[in-house]
Amino acid sequence: MDAERGILETSEDAVLGGRLRLRQPRTGHRIGHDAILLAAATGGHATEHAVDLGAGVGAAGLALAVRVPGLKVALVEIDAALCDLAAANARLNKLDDRVSVLTADAAETRLPAGSADRVLMNPPFRDASRQNVSPDPRRRLAHAAAPGLLPRWIASAARLLKPQGLLTLIWRADGLSDVQAALANAFGDIAVLPVQPRVDAPAIRVLVRAVKSGHGSHKAYPALVLNDERGRPTAAAEAVLRGGATLDISET
Repeated sequence: MDAERGILETSEDAVLGGRLRLRQPRTGHRIGHDAILLAAATGGHATEHAVDLGAGVGAAGLALAVRVPGLKVALVEIDAALCDLAAANARLNKLDDRVSVLTADAAETRLPAGSADRVLMNPPFRDASRQNVSPDPRRRLAHAAAPGLLPRWIASAARLLKPQGLLTLIWRADGLSDVQAALANAFGDIAVLPVQPRVDAPAIRVLVRAVKSGHGSHKAYPALVLNDERGRPTAAAEAVLRGGATLDISET
């Protein structure tokens, strides 16, 4: 990378049981379960076009491309240095024939309106006014939500999606009402799948699927539990995170 785009010290790490290799910065935001769960909840079909808003180094969008042969994916990321890594990751995994990278604000992307069958997003969701945020600028950008960010990102998704197109996002479980409020103007047929760290612990994330111009129906799915009582990954979590299984929420 050139000096203007930032020189990052990186590591190369395997996800999806080794089916996907990703180069990512050694410091700042690091790939976690959220991106892989988001891809598993998004679904898709060959010949469709998906857009990953706020893609970072491309983890969710590339995991989706690995899961769905023939699906085209556009990775949209505001950080130019991370875009360079996302493009390198597409080449590393031999997905660059159907994965493109665009340096842009997720809320203001220049992609054509009505061009996407699916949009997926893992927006920054920490409230900087109530929670400590990282001093690392890239980690802060990835984690801390500016006021009004979620409605702006959802409005961007609504513009990009075709009628009846699917939006899938992951968010804090305690902020589900904010997600539902932001979806109300343009989306319906909302489905929610909670993610719990253990069976006896409250959900920490929600995966939400919504249909552009959909009806007002709501559907709740049983929670995905990540770890058993001994702290070991559950069979269901391993099937998704390592085995590449999809989540039921991925289809209407």
